[in-house]
Amino acid sequence: MNDQYLLIQMEHLKKAWLRGKEVLEQALPARLEDGCFCFQAFGETCKMFPEVIMLGGKPAIGPVGILISLYALNVHDKPAKIHPLQSFKELPNSGPYQGAFVARSEQALVPHVLSIQNQRQVIAQHFSGTVNTDAPAGDFSFTLYPLPRIPLYYIFYLPDEEFPAAVTCLFAADATSHLSVDGLADVAEYTGKKIISLLSQG
Repeated sequence: MNDQYLLIQMEHLKKAWLRGKEVLEQALPARLEDGCFCFQAFGETCKMFPEVIMLGGKPAIGPVGILISLYALNVHDKPAKIHPLQSFKELPNSGPYQGAFVARSEQALVPHVLSIQNQRQVIAQHFSGTVNTDAPAGDFSFTLYPLPRIPLYYIFYLPDEEFPAAVTCLFAADATSHLSVDGLADVAEYTGKKIISLLSQG
């Protein structure tokens, strides 16, 4: 399976680099040094070469590598337009992915809400994000940047006597201009997995 992922990733990378170095440098955005583009992805240092993506010092050969290569292929040179925020179900053609998104990107975080609250500053910093002070609802909130132009706006609800914990993951207004809907769902899923892994390290 990894070989298949790698073939898909390399095809995307090849097409992305054909966009031209100047275009990619501005669009990702990234620093071009030593033959690769350097930027933050999924909370790690990412080095994107023409034939390989290194994430956190290791080759990204699975789904995350494909997401990064797809991002490089499609991202455009405009700052993220965060507002108005959109729920996943508001994204065009998101219906077929709705159940998986809720289960893998939101419900998967629910058992960890208290731990996430305790480490929210660390998590936000790890993803080059911020703790939100303007959240429209919830008990706490932060914005993470798993990819430089794809922010994820999280709202967390703590459990109480009447209601269980809950998590809402919202997308920027222009999210679908950088990645397809299924790609955005995958970005949220793997961001959630990274959040959980950070909790175990803490």
